[in-house]
Order: sequence, then C-alpha cells, then structure tokens
Amino acid sequence: MSNTKTADTRPVVEVDDEQPFFEQLRMMQKAFSASPSRKMISWLAVGIVAVILATSFGQILLNRWYKPFYDTLERRDLSAFLAQLVVFAEIAGVLLILNVLQTWLNQWIRIKLREGLTTDLITEWMKPARAFRLANAGSIGINPDQRIHEDARHLADLTAGLSIGLFQSGILLASFVGVLWSLSAGFVFHIAGYAFDIPGYMVWAAFLYAGIAAALSWFVGRPLVNLNGEHYSREAGLRFSLMRVNEHIEAVSLSAGEANEQRRLQRDLASVLEISRGLMMALTRLTWVTSGYGWITVVAPIIIAAPVYFAGNLSFGGLMMAVGAFNQVNTSLRWFVDNIDSIADWRATLLRVAAFRSAMLMTDTRHEKDKRIEFSKTGGRMVIDKLSISVPSGNIRLVEPHVEIVPGDRILVTAGSDIEKAPFFRSIAGLWPWGQGRVTLPDDEMTFVPRTPYFPPGTLAETLASPRSPDSFTKTALEGVLVKVGLGKLTGHLDDDMRRKLKLNEHELRLLAIARLGLHKPRWVILDETLDALQPDSYRAILAFLDKELAGAAVLNVGRQERDNRFFNRVLELTNDPAGKSLRLLRPKSLRTPDPYVGR
Repeated sequence: MSNTKTADTRPVVEVDDEQPFFEQLRMMQKAFSASPSRKMISWLAVGIVAVILATSFGQILLNRWYKPFYDTLERRDLSAFLAQLVVFAEIAGVLLILNVLQTWLNQWIRIKLREGLTTDLITEWMKPARAFRLANAGSIGINPDQRIHEDARHLADLTAGLSIGLFQSGILLASFVGVLWSLSAGFVFHIAGYAFDIPGYMVWAAFLYAGIAAALSWFVGRPLVNLNGEHYSREAGLRFSLMRVNEHIEAVSLSAGEANEQRRLQRDLASVLEISRGLMMALTRLTWVTSGYGWITVVAPIIIAAPVYFAGNLSFGGLMMAVGAFNQVNTSLRWFVDNIDSIADWRATLLRVAAFRSAMLMTDTRHEKDKRIEFSKTGGRMVIDKLSISVPSGNIRLVEPHVEIVPGDRILVTAGSDIEKAPFFRSIAGLWPWGQGRVTLPDDEMTFVPRTPYFPPGTLAETLASPRSPDSFTKTALEGVLVKVGLGKLTGHLDDDMRRKLKLNEHELRLLAIARLGLHKPRWVILDETLDALQPDSYRAILAFLDKELAGAAVLNVGRQERDNRFFNRVLELTNDPAGKSLRLLRPKSLRTPDPYVGR
C-alpha cells in the first residue's frame, strides 16, 4: 500500500482576515466588555493603579534616603548609620507589603481577563451550527481548541503583565524625571578653563541612552512576531496529529499503520523543531542587545555623573542619589527593551485570537452569502426538489429530481462507495446549505441521529430521557427500551454515570441512540449510517424495533444497500453531478502555513 498522499487539489479561496492592529484591540475590548466579570476587572484595575501609585511614592522616599545614608558612610557616623537603617526598614517594609499586594492583584486580573476572553470565544463558537460551519470551512477553522484554551490564556496573561508593567513604568518615569532633573540642575562641567552647565543633563542622557537601546532592540527583535505566530500554528498541528492518532489507535493497530503514523508525526515534529530553531536564533540575537545593554547600565549612570563628582561639585551621597534616580528613569524607559520578546509574543497571540474570532463571524457571512439551497417548512410532508449539494470534492445530487416523503414511509438513501453521503444528511438537517434546489421540511419536530451519536454528560437515565427529565418516563419504560434494542445488561445501571462507569463501546452507543427513539417516538427520524455498523442479528432486531415502536413515523436512513430485509419501501440514490459547482474552502492570509500532509 502506498504511503504517499497527493497534494490537496480542492478549490481554495484566500481571504484577507488580517485586521488592523486597532481593530484587534477593539475585539479584545468588546470581549471584556461583554464579560460578566467586567465590574470585577474594573475594580481590580483601580486597586492596582492605587498600589502602583503608592509604590512609586515609596520609591521616591527610598531614593531620597540614599543621600543621608551614603553621607553617614562617608562621615563614618555609626549612630546616624544605624538610624538610617531603621528608616530603610520602615520604607522597605511598606514597599514589601505593596509588592505582595500588587502580585495578588496582578494574578486576579489575569484570571478575570482570561475568564472574559474565553467566555466570549466559547459563546461565539457555540452559536447554533457555527462550530460545524467553521470546522467545514477549510483552514480558516483549524484548531479551535487551541485558540480558545491556550491562545486565550496566553493572551490574557501577556495583556495583564505588559499593561501593568507599562503603566508602572510610566508612573516611575513621571515621578523620577523631576527628581533627576533637579539633581542634575547643578551639574557644572569644566573644560579648557570654561565652566558650563546643561539643564536636566542626566534626564537627556537617560532618554538618549534608552532610545538607542529601544531602537536597536526593535530592529533585532521584530522578526519574533511572525516567528511566534508560526510557532504556535505548527505546535497546534503537532498536537492535533497526536490527538488524531490517539483517537484512532485501534484502527491504526489493526491495519499495522504504526510506521506510517510515526513518519507523519516525525514530519510534524520536524516542522516544529525547524521553527523552534528560528526562534532560538532570533532570541539569541536579541539577548546580545538586551543583556549587553543591561550590563552597561550597571556603570552607565556613574560614568555620566563622574565628571561632576570628580570636579568636587557633588558629594558621594549626592552621586548615589543621582545614580538611583537615573536607574529609576532608565528602568521605566527600558521597559520596551526588557519586554521586546513578550511584546512580539503578545502581538502574535493577539493576531491569532482576533483572526479566529473574525473567522467565526466570517463563516456566518459566507453561510448567508453562498447559501443556495432553499429551506422552508409547511404541512406534514417532506419535499426535496431538484436538490444538488456542493462539496469540496465536487457536487452530488439525487437521481430523482422530485421526492415527496410522508409519515410512515421507510426511505433508504444510498450511493456508490466513491460518493459522499454525509452532505445529504447534513443538508436535510440544515447544517449544509451550499448547493441548489429546494427542501421543504414538515412542521413536526425532526430527530437526527448522526453516525457518531451525541450524549450529554449525566447518568444513563438522563441520557435516555434527554432533552426531557428522567422523571418524564417510568423506570419500566426506560428499562424496556434497553431490553428491546439488546442492552438488557444495562437495566440495573440507570443511575450510573455514562462516561465514568459505563464506558460503552461504539456499537452500544448506537443502540442507545436508537433506544431513545423508542422513548420519545418522534414523527420524523433521519439516520446517518447508524444502522450500517450493526451485526446481522442486531440489524434485524433494530429494524423490527423501529417498525413497531415508530409505526407511524417516517424513517429515512442514509447508508449502504439494505441487507436481506424489506424494511425500506423506497430507495433513493445519490450520484455525482459533473455540471454542479464545488464548494470552495476558505484559507485566511494569517494561516498560510503549508499543509503538513501534502506530499506524504
């Protein structure tokens, strides 16, 4: 068997989802505004602003303490030295409390920001049929789990950390620029017999010093934005591949496909390692700038103030006070330098989250714009007229151009092995609107049973009764349908949790989905290959069950040809339509990562 997978030739439309930066920020603002925690976030923000202001005032007091402390050392005054240590303990104690409080508020803001952003994304994702449309739209809807879980968490953490750090740096700058200006106001330089002074000399020196470092850091670190975005995308691809193998491990083992899957996983890993090496080199280059700048900063303020000190116009305590003020100003100015890698990471993560949210809204727009199948409801029958369905691989249609189905009909919809049948099931359910023709649905509620049935978390009784309460049915009725479909062994487990205790296999889950039909007795039942995987004995028993329990209902099964039975009174056939239009998948510009499976 060949292991090579040819390139995907399905039609793809590239869409421009790269929103302007401020549009992305507005997306976050809307998400947080809609959060139930927005009041809490506001109060936390007010609290951390107050703490930062108090901390800045305490740091000003600490900077003023430098001069008398170092002057006592210069005078060798022990009693004054001890007194200054007491003053230091008081200031440092208050600053310690403020630091702990700031950390606590910082973590609370991160939690609440994540809650707001993730809640918004989940709400948008879980709007009716949107997640399904997104999953079938192409690469625009890949890895929604990572966008909602990991990217939202990371964006909330970075947003809180960078915002608080930027605000704190701004307050420090405003607080210490005046202090540094006043300290350097008396700096007098003597050159070749001339004396002159530069107003705010150390302030200008601090701005020039930090400006050069910021420009150099941005020049070297800018590639990290794209590298981080690509890294997250490839990591998501590797995680998805691992999850896919784990979900299908039985089929992989039965077909001896471990070697093939290993090669695919190794290729995904190689892709991740390749971009990781690019990140490594970019961070290494940036470290040359940031670390070199940090080491120079150790002596830079002393060198800048040295001419005045050695000229005798500044005491040792005054020098240390000027150095302390310079360091505070420089620390606030070098915020950008210290956080360039985090800023690049934040920018890349913001782009991914904003692109994902935009993609969800885009699928709705596309759904309405490209929708060509007309849906309506009237009377007590289903009418399918000239239906053709657009799929990525082409177009399919019913051989019969006009079909009418009434309650009591038993209809089998089948097709050759080379034709997709699932889009027909999805079209009748209203999930797949792309194509042509008209579908008129009955006024009665319809029950759709997909190939893999969905069961909400809960006990076996709750699962059987869903969406109604278990109290709506007697215990005898619940146990009776289990026996009739061949699940009699479960009759004593109605109160057991479906996921934690019962752990039913796929065959048993399909039988359970059919058992629910016997309880609720819908007038219209649409099955998607639910019967095809049943063993012959079970197959005949289920058809007898449906015939008896749903005697007056219409049953439409999308699946393979009937097996030696006369349950179905009509067979409809799907065929390829060469003249029909295929469905174009969407590929956003922000997700231009090559398909890791192309060429395999």
